[in-house]
Amino acid sequence: MKAIIRVRMSMHDAHYGGNLVDGARILNLFGDVATELLIRHDGDEGLFRAYDNVEFLAPVYAGDFIEATGEIVEVGNTSRKMVFEAKKVIAARPDISDSAAEVLDKPIVVCRASGTCVVPKDKQMYKK
Repeated sequence: MKAIIRVRMSMHDAHYGGNLVDGARILNLFGDVATELLIRHDGDEGLFRAYDNVEFLAPVYAGDFIEATGEIVEVGNTSRKMVFEAKKVIAARPDISDSAAEVLDKPIVVCRASGTCVVPKDKQMYKK
């Protein structure tokens, strides 16, 4: 089971000099993807228990479009192991003008992560 979300990073998301977006914003997107996966799988939002790996691989700036995907790769009694990937699909081009952007021929992977979510038995609507 997979889920995807695409979001434009705004100036509100920029946290550092040069309009650099905080990596925590990408993890927030992964949380939203995890929530959709749990709803589709169990009928409940569940809870994110822990990340066991996070790799920030490329910078993200205000104006960039980020596509975050996730997949449930293992199902336990109440646990759901997931993997995530975020790619920059459109890049802001402030070097050209304040409103320029370009669609990337090859998306840039900006972050990968894996983690575990939990849905208590009494909250699971879809019994597998």
